[in-house]
Amino acid sequence: MRADRLLSIMLLLQTRGLVPAAELAERLEVSVRTVYRDVEALSAAGVPVFAERGRNGGIRLLAGYRTDVTGLTADEARALFVLATDGTHDALGLGGAIGSALRKVMAALPAPHRPEAERTSERILVDPVRWTKGPAAPGPADLGELQRAVFDDRRLALRYRHSGAAEPSAYTVDPYGLVSKAGVWYLVADVDGAPRLFRADRVARARATEEPVRRREVGLGEVWGVLRDQVERQRDDVRVTARVRRRRLDMLLRIHAASLIGPPTEDGPDHVLVEFGFGALDAARTLLPFGTDVEVLTPPAARRVLARAAADTVRMYADG
Repeated sequence: MRADRLLSIMLLLQTRGLVPAAELAERLEVSVRTVYRDVEALSAAGVPVFAERGRNGGIRLLAGYRTDVTGLTADEARALFVLATDGTHDALGLGGAIGSALRKVMAALPAPHRPEAERTSERILVDPVRWTKGPAAPGPADLGELQRAVFDDRRLALRYRHSGAAEPSAYTVDPYGLVSKAGVWYLVADVDGAPRLFRADRVARARATEEPVRRREVGLGEVWGVLRDQVERQRDDVRVTARVRRRRLDMLLRIHAASLIGPPTEDGPDHVLVEFGFGALDAARTLLPFGTDVEVLTPPAARRVLARAAADTVRMYADG
């Protein structure tokens, strides 16, 4: 609608100052000629807007003129920009609408709040879609020091507990930002120039250093997309189907929820069939502690892995 476009032009000018007509046309998806017609309409309505000709010209508002929409605190403004990054608007056909709304919010914010709001949209990402292999139950995560390093652009010293490891590992990382994946928080960071994903509830200790961050010239969304695709591909490498005694199903799902492919299916009154996706064949060993309550059916190679592991355990205790 033209009224919405006129307001968007006014708020963009209020935020940016001088803006080339071609840039306004591109942002609003109209022609440059339409932009000039809109500027004339704003001027006729009493808005002090004018065009500057020449190589470095553009459209601007009279200095000091601004609309005034007040009442948002700095934290409220940051909250709005976090919500706007969840990636669902495009799926609903509202991608353009959210962009327009954010321009209006940004223009209405008091000037001291704008840098924090912009930084939030660059450093916090909400991805509401679960991992394709099922939900990963989140543990308690302390985001305080991680947030400080992310927003202050500082390197971060971590002690991180990898799944199955006895002791935490030490890392010095260059953070891009924080991602909430279906309620589970992750730190996205470079380690020695390579992107890595750290689950926040596995961070044993974090300390923001005084060193400035050394990340590459890419954004959080781009790095997250690469890491997310890597995780999904890894979980597709080996698919294991198991027959599970119903009374142990809840415990199995709590432990292996992140590896689950689809919901369990019925297999008689006492059992269900469960399909898992593992990054490697040896990962099927993690089902062995369930004993005879979980029987791996396919692939045959996974059955052999478990058989060897069980035989090694029997030999170890037989020697005693």
